[in-house]
Amino acid sequence: MNDRKLLDCTLRDGGYINNWNWGFDNARDIIHSLVRAGVDIVEVGFLRNVEGYNPDITVCNHIEELNRLLPENPGSAMFSAMAMRSNYDIKKLAPYNGRGIEMIRITAHDYDIAEGMDFAREVKEKGYKLSINPINIMGYDDKQLMWIFDQVNKIMPYQFSIVDTFGSMRRRDLDRIVSLADHNIAPGVRLALHLHENMSLASCLAQDFLDKHLNRDVTVDGSLEGMGRIPGNLPIELIADYCNEYLGAHYDIDYLMDAIQDQISPIKGQSAWGYTPAYFLSARYNLHRNYAEHYLNKGDLTNRDINHILAGFDRSKTTVFDAAYADKLYEDYKRHSVDDSAAMAALAGQLAGKQVLVLAPGPSLREKQAEISEYIARHKPVVIAANFVPQEIAADYVFFSNNKRFSKIETLPCTGILTSNLESRPDCLTVDYNRLAGAFAQGDNSLILLLRLLHALGAQSAALAGADGYRTGRSNYASSSMHSHVARDADFNRAMREAIQSSGIPCTFLTPSEYEAE
Repeated sequence: MNDRKLLDCTLRDGGYINNWNWGFDNARDIIHSLVRAGVDIVEVGFLRNVEGYNPDITVCNHIEELNRLLPENPGSAMFSAMAMRSNYDIKKLAPYNGRGIEMIRITAHDYDIAEGMDFAREVKEKGYKLSINPINIMGYDDKQLMWIFDQVNKIMPYQFSIVDTFGSMRRRDLDRIVSLADHNIAPGVRLALHLHENMSLASCLAQDFLDKHLNRDVTVDGSLEGMGRIPGNLPIELIADYCNEYLGAHYDIDYLMDAIQDQISPIKGQSAWGYTPAYFLSARYNLHRNYAEHYLNKGDLTNRDINHILAGFDRSKTTVFDAAYADKLYEDYKRHSVDDSAAMAALAGQLAGKQVLVLAPGPSLREKQAEISEYIARHKPVVIAANFVPQEIAADYVFFSNNKRFSKIETLPCTGILTSNLESRPDCLTVDYNRLAGAFAQGDNSLILLLRLLHALGAQSAALAGADGYRTGRSNYASSSMHSHVARDADFNRAMREAIQSSGIPCTFLTPSEYEAE
């Protein structure tokens, strides 16, 4: 039976969550817990080109700095570190002296994999056990994989790792790649597996991998509680328990539970990781996870929207995140041009020269309801709600440009005004998104789009109610059912203030707002 090992990468891969700032003592405590649990390989951190040495951070220039974290009695554990060819000067790596970190895992992208193999040779020449971990193995076709395997056989590392960087691997993908590797890599090279939780398949795939009858020894990576950049990694405690139950291993789960409770769970309370649909979608198309995050941060896209945008990606843009390209597809998706001359004429007939009261969904809409109702009775404005349907105050129109909100509404109490990036409805007037967009540096905002539309229609002025702006430590919406995925701050308030002032229509604030001029 082949030898099976578990490698914990919490201090390295989990460090994406806390910028590797574990604190020296906490990092040592985690290592001690992993060693006592019997974890076979503990990855201590990254070797990178960084300025200076900070003992609290597990990213270092020199291996001697990471070695300071190691326990005096390591038991049977092996220690490793990771280095990427493109951001580490191999000259900084001292030769292995028989103590401390014994294995170096090297990684490289598809565009510099040949240079990565040269980098790997240099690591091995310095006396370390070598693990070759190409980024995103799902991005290689069989011919490219055979070239990689040929290079591996020439180098003869301690280990080769199948790395599912974008979390896009399914069981049949695993079967294909493992079979190719097992039949084409020299038997003396261990085969390792590193998984992500985009599709919540990590535990199942790892179990399948460990159960295979391969011609070599194997390693599986995991981290405590699956800690890692959203959506995270394989939880090492789950696969350790599986190994105990079915493979005759003897990992002490109690020490893993202690480390999770003492060092990991407090972090997860501040920055969560785990399965989310948007990261499933990036995995579905084998795209860099930053694309999902980028579109989530727009704040106005549904998961359906993100799915449609990602489906149109150029395959040459998958491996390296390209923000400019992502933004172009975002704008192309939103800018559906339509002939809105009839809609604009109908709206101008109702709004030209009129006073307009714009309702936004801030909490002051509920808190100042009496004052707002008095204003409506006295001035008789045209009332338009921006991006929601108000419950307490009757609106003459509701304006939507954000499908995340509009898609949840089945019926409208009055005439709807939609921008052309949304699906049209018989009870709504549709205006061309292109005529309104592009005026707000932090992404198009429904309130700003509405004010620009009112200016184009010749409205006399706009009073704003419920446009409260964002403050930390309070609910920023009148209804508990509303929320924003995107965190807002003073910079956002400032940008909104400037966009309101430049919208072209005179505005006053009927309720208190962070958007008011200082």
